[in-house]
Formats: sequence, C-alpha cells, structure tokens
Amino acid sequence: MGARITVTSATRSQIEEVKAGSSYLSTNDPRLHFGLAGDSTMDKVEIRWPNGGVETLRNVPADAIYTIVEGQGVKSTIKLLPPTLH
Repeated sequence: MGARITVTSATRSQIEEVKAGSSYLSTNDPRLHFGLAGDSTMDKVEIRWPNGGVETLRNVPADAIYTIVEGQGVKSTIKLLPPTLH
C-alpha cells in the first residue's frame, strides 16, 4: 500500500497509487490497471515505494497482470488473452 507507479509507453504516461480502503470497513482491489490503447509495451514502469526506494522496469509487455515485490522485481506474470470479436 502506498506505492506510486508511473507507466510510460510510446503514446502516454500515467500515474496510479496503490490505496487501502476508501471508506469505513471497505477495501479496494490493490491491482492497478493502465490502459495502453494500441501500445504493446510499457517502455518504463517506475515504482516509488513508501520507504522512498525506487524500482524501474523497462520494456514490459502489455496485456498481462504482474505481481511486483519490493526489491525483488516481477514475481509472477499472468498473460491475458486477447479479446474475441463476435
């Protein structure tokens, strides 16, 4: 909680923060979602941890769920399937 993530791709830059609850006795999904439109790669993912440390990942493929652990980088990746057109 409290990490601030900046994602930069070819066409955009976005910032999100991992937050705890939003109101009394509630919680938020800790996963962050970054919409990259047609970009297939995040050129740079910068994570500013609550303790002041900074971690940078480069050339991270889009369309996946990444679990990132402070000081250990990417611990797991779940590749998402492309949407099907009906």
